[in-house]
Amino acid sequence: MIPLQDLLIFAAAALLMVLTPGPNMIYLISRSICQGRRAGVTSLLGVVMGFFVHLFAAAAGLTAVFLAVPMAYEVLKWAGALYLLWLAWQALKPGARSPFEAQQLPADSSRKLVTMGFLTSALNPKIAVFYLSVFPQFITPEQGSVFTQSILLGLTQISVSFSVNLLIALFAAGIASWFVNHPTWLAAQRYFMGFVLGGLAVRLMLEQRKAA
Repeated sequence: MIPLQDLLIFAAAALLMVLTPGPNMIYLISRSICQGRRAGVTSLLGVVMGFFVHLFAAAAGLTAVFLAVPMAYEVLKWAGALYLLWLAWQALKPGARSPFEAQQLPADSSRKLVTMGFLTSALNPKIAVFYLSVFPQFITPEQGSVFTQSILLGLTQISVSFSVNLLIALFAAGIASWFVNHPTWLAAQRYFMGFVLGGLAVRLMLEQRKAA
């Protein structure tokens, strides 16, 4: 199975991903600010359902790839590193916007909130690329079933993302207001995130595949 150290590093990577602005975060923040905490939490249920689509698709696909194409590990490793570098640039580039600049949304029913949350998550390219490029760096076929390792990583990512997004949905209005009044901290958060993502990308590029 996956060593505890690697699992903790993956959890940290998942935390960085969920803190990086993307469609899910922007939708949850906007919904929470415009319609209240309950709407934000309801939308989050749909987002989590969308995560499971990515999880099972990646688990099945990576199992097939690792068995059929041994060199796929190296290809996905470099793809993951480049993706992390791209995310780092998105955080560091001049003019990067805060996800707490929420858009105005009309009130929706609970059913529509779940549906829209699910579609936002299931069609989120950020999550899809994370599963397909970063996931494989923490899987070692010699340590057991690729499918089982993928499920474990997926559940870890979902747990981290749910916890963070729940806090965001509950406290979106307050957090947005605080950042408006403290723009220096918002810039510091972006730079910190960018440099950590860049460091993780370098780690992936230098890491050698583990032997059995």
